[in-house]
Amino acid sequence: MTTGTTSRATRFTQGAVTARAFWSSGRGTGELRAVALREPGPDEVHVRTLVSAVSRGTESLVWDGRVPALSHSVMRAPFQEGDFPGPVKYGYLSVGTVERGPDALVGRTVFCLHPHQTSYVVPAGAVTVVPDGVPPRRAVLTGLVETAVNALWDVPPLVGDRVAVVGAGALGCCVARLVAAVPGTSVTLVDVDPERAAVAARLGVGFARPADAPTGLDLVVHTSATADGLRRGLQLLRREGTVVELSWYGDSETPVALGDVFHSERLTLRGSQVGSVSPARSHSRTHADRLALAAGLLRDDVFDALLTSTSTFDELPEVLPRLASGQLRTLTHLVTYPPDSGGEPCTP
Repeated sequence: MTTGTTSRATRFTQGAVTARAFWSSGRGTGELRAVALREPGPDEVHVRTLVSAVSRGTESLVWDGRVPALSHSVMRAPFQEGDFPGPVKYGYLSVGTVERGPDALVGRTVFCLHPHQTSYVVPAGAVTVVPDGVPPRRAVLTGLVETAVNALWDVPPLVGDRVAVVGAGALGCCVARLVAAVPGTSVTLVDVDPERAAVAARLGVGFARPADAPTGLDLVVHTSATADGLRRGLQLLRREGTVVELSWYGDSETPVALGDVFHSERLTLRGSQVGSVSPARSHSRTHADRLALAAGLLRDDVFDALLTSTSTFDELPEVLPRLASGQLRTLTHLVTYPPDSGGEPCTP
């Protein structure tokens, strides 16, 4: 038996350690479960979670059991447990402190593509050190900024381009902020919700409702996960312009009107997905390189505008249905963890 004065480092040598993780049934319910942690090996780290974030679009589809059967393998998160439709431990936006591991990492704040869990043991190569100047709350956006980086490697905006991002969710906002850094670009966030205009202003980009969006654009990035949004994105392009599709629709049908100007204007509809490094950079960048780049870009404190709601880890089973149904309207929902959530010894 351990005492209250035993250090967390020695707890691993005195028996199994438990953490708690969030599991989704895939049928609109979820629960917190105990997880037994192994002692970290020489090339592994034990991370105590500080904050995680809900990737609202993807995790809502997982919550509702709407991951198509043909996508079960490609949609697996790196440290997922269970299989779709559920029960499944899912999520990929986690930031914590390394409590045990290689000396260069102990005490460092790190990002990891890990489900919602109070602490975990993973290979040291699976964590990305959060740069100085990036607070843990903002660092949870690393996975979203990484997705935006990959899309812009797929179809990079050029100096002076006129660009729209259709869908002012968290991912769309990340894309808009990065594109706005390209000299001479004109960037407009397009969304049906007029309240997103205030977020666009903080990001330093324009805002328009779909009917009022500028036309004749060089590039449109679509993130709204709606057929109407994709259709409108195609309508906004100039001749031979490109729509980059970043939405994931799950098992929803997505009718697209290709009988309008798609062929006559020689438009391009290009898919982008973060699971693999863009072919444009796959020979010179790794997944780790891409994550490190994304983390560094978060030194920009404007990204704090995307952190719009918070709950505790214990509240997650009650919060997820509100996020999935749209009752809780937010850009990025943060999940905070108890200060002593690094794992407790199992009792005999």
